[in-house]
Amino acid sequence: MAMPATHQRLYINVDHVATLRQARRTDEPDPAAAAALCEDAGAEGITAHLREDRRHMQDDDIERLAKTVRTVFNLEMALTEEMLQIGERLRPYQITLVPERREEVTTEGGLDVSREPGKLRDGIARLKRAGVRTSLFIDPDGGAVQRSHDLGADAVELHTGAYAHHSKDEHMVRALIDAAEMGRSLGLAVHAGHGLTVRNVGPVAAIAAIEELNIGHSIVSRAIFVGLAQSIAEMRAAMVAGRGGAR
Repeated sequence: MAMPATHQRLYINVDHVATLRQARRTDEPDPAAAAALCEDAGAEGITAHLREDRRHMQDDDIERLAKTVRTVFNLEMALTEEMLQIGERLRPYQITLVPERREEVTTEGGLDVSREPGKLRDGIARLKRAGVRTSLFIDPDGGAVQRSHDLGADAVELHTGAYAHHSKDEHMVRALIDAAEMGRSLGLAVHAGHGLTVRNVGPVAAIAAIEELNIGHSIVSRAIFVGLAQSIAEMRAAMVAGRGGAR
């Protein structure tokens, strides 16, 4: 088996900073200011999801993040005409296409890449023409990985939500390993995220083919007590410890 990358990137999702702000419809805390603090603390990238209902991130937030992020900006969005136009105009480093349902509290599963493949292929091609790297947020399933490759995506982000709920189940870990290794064998960059905490990130960090983790809620939650820098340091330490047992 190939040796693991020596360093696994950590992207911080700052959506939940905006969630706290929107609870009072005021101007603080500012997700762009939080993003800068995350970068100061060593984050390799910033992630934000502009939802159709604008429940947390607002258009102005995304505009400012696109201009001020010093590392790389990963914009999560649904595959709609409105969002594609925003992506083509702002041209962030990467756009991750995600499923979206108005009634969900958070993203509940991976994108169904077998549904409307022509629409997906066209959307990916549009973003690529704009110079944007593309990633698809999918469940850790071999068929979904293969279809993501066939659709022309540059990367996949494996949904770790099921694993987070059953982190002691070796079958969940095995599914992530198999999907990650398949993605890497196809030439896809492999990322992972959703529901990861310092308590469960180790086995995911240990997967050699996963080069990047997207983590938000647990880092922002912990930051209420210890600050963003310390929260990020704790997550990084847990990732490094997990990476030491890479497989």
